[in-house]
Amino acid sequence: MQHRLEVRAFFFNAKTDYLPYYKNFIITLDGSKRAEDILSEIQKQNDNFAYPNEKLIFKINDLVVQGGQSVESIVERLGLELQIDPILSYRSNNCLIINDDDFMKSFELLAPYATEVDKKYYESLYSIHYASETFKFSHDYIGDAILLLAYRMIENGSEYKDEIIKAISDEYDGLEACEYENNFFNPEYHTKAIESLKGMNNFTIKSSILDKFAQKLSQKALTVFDKDSIEGLNVACYAGNSELLNVVSNKIESNLGKVINFSREKRLAGTSLVGKQNSLAFLKAAKTLLDALDSGAELLIVVKDDDIEMFRTNFVSIEKRIGRDITLPMLSYKEFNELISKN
Repeated sequence: MQHRLEVRAFFFNAKTDYLPYYKNFIITLDGSKRAEDILSEIQKQNDNFAYPNEKLIFKINDLVVQGGQSVESIVERLGLELQIDPILSYRSNNCLIINDDDFMKSFELLAPYATEVDKKYYESLYSIHYASETFKFSHDYIGDAILLLAYRMIENGSEYKDEIIKAISDEYDGLEACEYENNFFNPEYHTKAIESLKGMNNFTIKSSILDKFAQKLSQKALTVFDKDSIEGLNVACYAGNSELLNVVSNKIESNLGKVINFSREKRLAGTSLVGKQNSLAFLKAAKTLLDALDSGAELLIVVKDDDIEMFRTNFVSIEKRIGRDITLPMLSYKEFNELISKN
């Protein structure tokens, strides 16, 4: 089946451009073609467009794909309007070609304890390294791939367990900065391995007097929801990794509210990082709340109790971390159900 694709492609050449930009293309391809063929067609129309010949991974509509992904599957999931971006835009040298020196730099953390088999395994994790959600918040993060290698080495009985844990436990950009999730078109699940690795590490941070003072101020700083119904309101739901997003959305609509969707509604928001990486945790929380607010939400329903407790307890620190007021009332899922049951 032929598909007429409207493609918006990322352009940037570090030698000639100050800022990246996008160009639009109309491309017709059979569904049996591959993602790489989309890039080839762009290049035929504009020879300034560049992409790597090896280790080809890039983003389509913010999901990580490899060159062999079928056009049919892409259209089925994402539709006919596609945006092409490098795997990490801030590492772009020339369109989709990136500076990937950081990949093997991370391997050097474990190189003294690794075998050639370990190195080969690590090299197979190239796409996992760059698909990490954490890179959106910490450009110096060591990457998920090196953590999976560490886990594998320890599971295989390495005599250097303590050294391995120490090597990946940078205070700011190491193991404790990982709240595992990735952006693969075809998801991969490694949460169990990462959490097991964290269980081997005893790193914690002590709350300062300023942290405790900020927590006391947080409840006072929250915008209170003082209405007795959601009728006519723009209501968003933050579900994180819960499966209840559709359930809540249906309840919003049945109670005459308007459902507001936002890009981070199912992404993790830093809750598991509190006490380990507070700065990163509060940045993720702030970007999640502001994403909802800037998408037009007048009320945010937070599905999981742990998440809303984190938002409320640390609200002042969250606002301070992003440098903006977040005037968005929040209700827990329980509070939301109690509110709509009265109407």
